[in-house]
Amino acid sequence: MIEVLPESQGTILGIRATGKLTDQDYREGLIPRLEGMIRDQGKVRFLCHLDQEFAGWEMGAMWDDAKFFLSHKDDLEKLAVVGGPKWVEVTTKLFAPFMGGELKIFPEDQLPAAWEWIKS
Repeated sequence: MIEVLPESQGTILGIRATGKLTDQDYREGLIPRLEGMIRDQGKVRFLCHLDQEFAGWEMGAMWDDAKFFLSHKDDLEKLAVVGGPKWVEVTTKLFAPFMGGELKIFPEDQLPAAWEWIKS
């Protein structure tokens, strides 16, 4: 499940991902919201908080994620990934050269610092 966080405003979108993310989470929620922000405001800043209950992605959601971030790499100014298992950090760093913008990974307990960074 994807929940939009209340700190989101203007060109900044923050979400909390919990459980196993599905194709529906991306196609009906996250992707239309980000594409609308890009269309209306240009470059965006995105914070993704993978909470303690985060359990990964279904295959369709993984594909949606990769497709979106590769096709919109020039539309991302900053991307913060907070929390999640170690394999997410390793995978994110591996694909970082293909995702435009600045990327920073934060441990779960540094969510406030991630918000400060994404807003700066």
